[in-house]
Amino acid sequence: MSRISIPSKDDAPEATRPTLDGIQKALGFVPNIFRLVANSPAALAAFTGLQGGLSRTLDVKTRERIALAVAEVNGCDYCLSAHTYIGLNLAKISPEEIALNRKGASADARANAAVGFAARVAQVRGHVSDADIATVRAAGFSDAEIVEIVALVVENTFTNYLNEVARTDIDFPAVAAASAA
Repeated sequence: MSRISIPSKDDAPEATRPTLDGIQKALGFVPNIFRLVANSPAALAAFTGLQGGLSRTLDVKTRERIALAVAEVNGCDYCLSAHTYIGLNLAKISPEEIALNRKGASADARANAAVGFAARVAQVRGHVSDADIATVRAAGFSDAEIVEIVALVVENTFTNYLNEVARTDIDFPAVAAASAA
């Protein structure tokens, strides 16, 4: 059971309802993470703003691969469950690729550089080496794309940390972090 209240869409603060209605329309339901963040209209606006802006970066498969790698680094079962579901069903990533992504890797060479870099950023809290930057650049990522990878790490770290603090009830098919398995 969640340690922080997860209001129903109707019980969420009035200022968050248009956002939650949009999520409901897009997904057919409002995942617990959005209702949890909706406790704070300011946090929900910031989160969905970041998420919306980053939805136009890289490609959906790379974004989901990064989300999986970061969730594994941070040991967030909620996010692993959500992004495994999204990866399989929306981004159409194979189960084998998802297993690699959770290890900070990919069978695709370019994605491997992005996912490995994202995992490294999460592991060392941004204190990456010159070699880490050189590797992601050598795979063809521009400085703008490197910034976007870091922003995706930040977005996912926020939800990882919030879900761990709250112990959010998982509303996707459950997946456990390797450290928890």
